[in-house]
Amino acid sequence: MFSALRPFLFNLDPETAHNLAIKSLKLDFLPSKIFEIENEKILNIELLGKTFPNPIGLAAGFDKSAEVYNPMFKLGFGFVEVGTVTPLKQFGNIKPRVFRLKEDSALINRLGFNNDGIDEIKKRILSKKKIGVLGINIGPNASTSDKKNDYFIGLKSFFNLADYITINISSPNTKGLRDFHETNQLTELLIGLNKIKDENKTNIPLLLKISPDIKKNQIEDICGIVSDNNVSALIVSNTSDNNRKNLINELKSEEGGLSGQPLKKISTDLIRVFYNKLNGKIPIVGVGGVDNAESAYEKITAGASLIQLYTGLVYKGPNVVKEIKSELVKMLINDGFNSLNEAIGSKS
Repeated sequence: MFSALRPFLFNLDPETAHNLAIKSLKLDFLPSKIFEIENEKILNIELLGKTFPNPIGLAAGFDKSAEVYNPMFKLGFGFVEVGTVTPLKQFGNIKPRVFRLKEDSALINRLGFNNDGIDEIKKRILSKKKIGVLGINIGPNASTSDKKNDYFIGLKSFFNLADYITINISSPNTKGLRDFHETNQLTELLIGLNKIKDENKTNIPLLLKISPDIKKNQIEDICGIVSDNNVSALIVSNTSDNNRKNLINELKSEEGGLSGQPLKKISTDLIRVFYNKLNGKIPIVGVGGVDNAESAYEKITAGASLIQLYTGLVYKGPNVVKEIKSELVKMLINDGFNSLNEAIGSKS
């Protein structure tokens, strides 16, 4: 069905096509059974105090304002991450701000955390009981004078509604955001977030989403900081504002974050580095260039416990999740694994 719709959707501006997809999904007409697979139990994983039915998640950026997380669960995702959510409603950057690089199976976006803001999104989540593992990705408003405090507001607002909270310090589209990769800033941020957790007597897992463009010397520092500051998992990685030289499409020089196939090897290599540096003690969520079972399995065997995708969904359509899960089951069995857990980091 998607193959028939794709030419129509790809003739639309990318953001218009995305908004049309959100409106369609809000109708919530899809029966979940058509996306079920056999033997999915082998894909179950216990992590972050939750049981994930499978490791394939929807990355933040698709459902920015928490409008369609339950329909996305029905597509077969093992977990869904909404956001990035900022304290105040935010339009984001000037349009056009999303670009398809079809020859590269990639996207470039400079959306800039467009979302409905905490108050509206909180009401929405309270009114729609989640039917799966839900993560909420939080970040600061572009106009804020205190980015750290915006993260604190986000955590205070959502700790009792989410299954985990992602601290997004890695979007290239918010000025100064990646400064939180620096040792002092990251340490202060995490200390403040953990203080809020203590004050509210919550064990909500905090995940840290990092950039694929980090410097080698930052990797060691980040490993030490997350180990010392109660970070439950790392998300490796966000979009890149580098890595353009091998791209084909004429839009390759557009400003913004690059996602999709060009990030596949970059993120997998980074997963392997973090997994080994951390000795597998802090789980990793692998993101970047996942659009089939092979790319998902590469990240799992490199050290990722969970996987997220977004650009793969744009290019392959909603059936991609079912296809990945089906093939992943076969790969695990063929390699002699009895569970997903056994495969994690097996080629690190």
